[in-house]
Amino acid sequence: MKQFLFSAVLFLTITLQGFSQTVSSLIPNKPSQAPDYFCTWNIQGYTCSYNSNAEIRQAMTEKNMLGEGTYQNWVNFFPKIREDLIFVMDDSWDIPLSETSKDGPSFGLTELNQERFPSYTGTPAERLTKLVSAVKAKGWRGLGGWICAQEAPIVGNVNSEEYWTERLKAANESGFAYWKVDWGKQSRNLEWRKTMTKLGRTYAPNLVIEHAFNGYTIEVSDTYRTYDVENVTAQPVTIQRIANLLHYQPQGDAKSIINCEDEPYIAAGLGCAIGIMRYPFPDKLPNNTNDYAFPPTGRNIKYRMDEVIRGVRWHRIAEPFGVGSENYSIDKTSLKDYWVLGERETWNKKHKPGDTLKENAPARVSRGLPLAKILNPSPDQPFVLSSMYPNGAVAVVTIGRGINREYITKRIKVEQEIQNIDNPIAIFGDYESLTLLLPTKIKASDYEVLGQDLAGDTYSYITKDIVFKDNKIIISGDLIRKVGLSSASKNDISDPGLVLKFNKKQKISSK
Repeated sequence: MKQFLFSAVLFLTITLQGFSQTVSSLIPNKPSQAPDYFCTWNIQGYTCSYNSNAEIRQAMTEKNMLGEGTYQNWVNFFPKIREDLIFVMDDSWDIPLSETSKDGPSFGLTELNQERFPSYTGTPAERLTKLVSAVKAKGWRGLGGWICAQEAPIVGNVNSEEYWTERLKAANESGFAYWKVDWGKQSRNLEWRKTMTKLGRTYAPNLVIEHAFNGYTIEVSDTYRTYDVENVTAQPVTIQRIANLLHYQPQGDAKSIINCEDEPYIAAGLGCAIGIMRYPFPDKLPNNTNDYAFPPTGRNIKYRMDEVIRGVRWHRIAEPFGVGSENYSIDKTSLKDYWVLGERETWNKKHKPGDTLKENAPARVSRGLPLAKILNPSPDQPFVLSSMYPNGAVAVVTIGRGINREYITKRIKVEQEIQNIDNPIAIFGDYESLTLLLPTKIKASDYEVLGQDLAGDTYSYITKDIVFKDNKIIISGDLIRKVGLSSASKNDISDPGLVLKFNKKQKISSK
């Protein structure tokens, strides 16, 4: 009997030790395989104070990417999530420094330029291979690049398929991870983009090819970018653009994932990939003027770096998924944001200080779930987004509003129907309360509830702070803030972001 008890205690101790070592966090150690990336365009602009597009293009150099000077060493950004991200070199990593106009003859060349990257020599594939290795050695998941949607005029009249086949083979050989196919002579040519994707499947099967411009292209794309936005109105514009894409149907083996750029909480709420554009230089531009790409008004996005960490780490639990399911809902009611522009608050030269930018978007959007219910609606209520991911995980998100010249994150009461609580549940944003509605009654005594800031590394037990009532699970806004900001960085103003896990207690047999 003593031997039996000793063995039982030893087994329990080993089991608990193993649990403590391997499950101290609700976030997996394994990096996400989502097609998330950091793109360099805005940090290129920052280094030259956005003086001109020509100077922004000239900033895309080895020295800036890998050097140790002021505003350099971009490959050292985002240390906590670097292994989850692809580092995407934007316009003009493949263009001679002397070409500063978008009409230059080398746009579309797609070969690492040796003048810009003098340390990387050899054939085009060899140069890329060396740079891929250098970037991955810094901890990034991979390296990608901006692609002009055309054959470079400098090569003359060529066969398009042969041209891109050669470049795709070089990308495959080098381990290049991402092509961000942007503007160019073929940018709105659907057939050209379809051919690009088809060739990529054949000659570079591990390369993610992102498209843009023509909405129909999402049906044949790995990823499709919702495209450039002005940050003072970025949230309603992005939500509306996502809603416009949900009805498309993938063709063949297309993944058809939406990339909603630098909106990590919107991405979490609607199953999208993330294309980070912000960077960890919160100050004014080097010339001491306001950073108009990320103005220090409204959301003040450069002081919201934690939300990037939370959104990207959520993808370790639930990866973004493509359009194609009819199981989505878009609210017929729109919310109307408007922003009265001040000095240097947008990169868009069409808009001047004093202009009022007006944007509408659906009040609620959901994928795989019914629309959330707002129990105390008001004109300044947040947008509410919710999704059930293919693996059963759920995300519920509130997104603030830009009204007049104020960013408003009003706390409201939200109810969301879900099928079960067997899988992780993420909550992003501010609330008065969030109520999860289940199909059947549920007992608090049957569950142990764990909660963790998605920017943190350990969970806490929060069962006693959760209200179970019949078929409802009620989570207070104060608890969401307490847990969802528990690992917040100093001076960061991101909204909360956390993950919950409901563990069913094991019943002990009386035998």
